[in-house]
Amino acid sequence: MAVHVVTAGENLWTISTKYGVSIQTIVELNGLPSVNTIAPGLALYLPDNLPPLRFYRIKAGDHIWNLAQQFKIAPLAILAANPGINPNQLMIGQTINVPSLIKLEMATLGFLMPSSEVANLATLNSLAGQLTYVAVVAYSFTEEGYAFNQVEDAALVARSNQLNIVPLLMIRNLAGTDFSAELAGRVLENPTYRGNLVASIVNLSTERGFGGVSIDFEFIPPARRNDFILFLTALKNGLGQLLLHVNVHAKTADIPTNRIIGAYDYAGISNVADLVAVMTMDYGYPGGPPDPISPIPWLEQVIQYSLTQINPRKLQIAIALYGYDKVVGTNKTRALSITAAQNQAIALGGPIEFDNTAKSPWYRYWHGTEEHVVWFEDIRSLIEKYKLIDIYQIVGTTFWQISLPAPQNWAYLSRNINVVKRIV
Repeated sequence: MAVHVVTAGENLWTISTKYGVSIQTIVELNGLPSVNTIAPGLALYLPDNLPPLRFYRIKAGDHIWNLAQQFKIAPLAILAANPGINPNQLMIGQTINVPSLIKLEMATLGFLMPSSEVANLATLNSLAGQLTYVAVVAYSFTEEGYAFNQVEDAALVARSNQLNIVPLLMIRNLAGTDFSAELAGRVLENPTYRGNLVASIVNLSTERGFGGVSIDFEFIPPARRNDFILFLTALKNGLGQLLLHVNVHAKTADIPTNRIIGAYDYAGISNVADLVAVMTMDYGYPGGPPDPISPIPWLEQVIQYSLTQINPRKLQIAIALYGYDKVVGTNKTRALSITAAQNQAIALGGPIEFDNTAKSPWYRYWHGTEEHVVWFEDIRSLIEKYKLIDIYQIVGTTFWQISLPAPQNWAYLSRNINVVKRIV
């Protein structure tokens, strides 16, 4: 598929005519609000007949000819996809495009918060071919370590199993609606409470038909770093053949005393868990200054560090299906889906800018005297993230969260990537 960035004066009719794609197809693929309005800077994803693109970083000893054999494509096709490349002087570290019918294979996990059962089931049905796992975000635990269900999820678990999506019980250290460092610390430091938590998670997982567990304990006190490993080890032993998936805060170095990232011993967690998802989101965090959700230079640094500690065939990165609308100079933040962020820009008349360093779209608008800056993701920034998954050959990605509309993402995934089913 092609990416077209709208310029001033264009409309859907001219774009439809140029690419030979119906206006209705463009609207549906991109989640547009109507056939009448677009905005300068809007990135549109359009179908074409070209083979999917793979992404490869040149290593010592590589030649165009052996790459052509590896990807089962003609050498001339690689040269055509990389104008200006000298096949006799490939540079180590250079990233090239490789058109190939051998698609990237990866494992995906979608987080789903139970709400409207009808809507949730419709989401699962529509994404069945694009999800390996679904983590049902519906569990927390007491101060004595007893896990409990916050929202009824039986229908989601049953439908996931029917669709060959492995359902995971996702449990978080929530007190009310907020992550609680105190709750995590109290339970993890106490062997009895830890045992209660392990036993209750295992019982709920088996009784309710889950294929495994996704742990999302955030802001764990750094002093509980080793206790967290003890907990995960006992949990994995209790789960047996069920999958253990662990979400961890993103970092580019290990700082054991840091209150946010200190408790996460990547290597220790990787030794125990089946999959480790690094939460490569919220570089621009709620309440903070306007910044990209997940700028590519930072994301690549996180991947590079993670690979020194985590087996690449266990490593997932996170892709955000949302954006943040922030009031400049305040801590006011409003979250919205990436489609809603895009369509707000269209309603405002644009333009949408693109930061070529962060590889992220953004725009500015005024509401009275308030200056707003919105950072979000679009097909361009999503492709850059899939590019890194391909280059570093990590196992896949997670999506927070799949009830948020993101048609460009799912169209790209369907067209360019083979989503594998259960891998461990």
